[in-house]
Amino acid sequence: MTPAFNLLETLPEKSALESISEGLGISGPWVEKGGAHWLNPGALSVRELAKTMNVVQARFVTITATQLPGEEGFRLEYHWDLDGQLLGFPFLLAGKSIESIYDLCEAVDWIEREIHEGFGLDFLGREYEPLLLRQGETPGMNLREEKK
Repeated sequence: MTPAFNLLETLPEKSALESISEGLGISGPWVEKGGAHWLNPGALSVRELAKTMNVVQARFVTITATQLPGEEGFRLEYHWDLDGQLLGFPFLLAGKSIESIYDLCEAVDWIEREIHEGFGLDFLGREYEPLLLRQGETPGMNLREEKK
């Protein structure tokens, strides 16, 4: 991985997207769809992604959570804005947890908590205060489809 302090400065002839891909060590192509540029993070951790987005001064936008059919798990799409370009990174979860990036990007606080409460997913490495949306209920009761 390219050192964080000079990720974009080391490759001035490349586009910001190419520089991000290279910095993340991802060779896959960016795909433009729905007004966003998408890059499959592969085995990259969400924390490595967040660190790189901080280095390039991208602004965190949100996380979109979707429960996949059957026993396929969940898809979390992390959205960032870089100079007016919306960047998307989909993470597929077989289980019910992913690392928190709250300590790297405080803007994720509310959405991590909301996803925790709505889908019962755990963001590892953070503590949860009492439920915000439905105090006293079990996380995941609001949005997650229970398998029969």
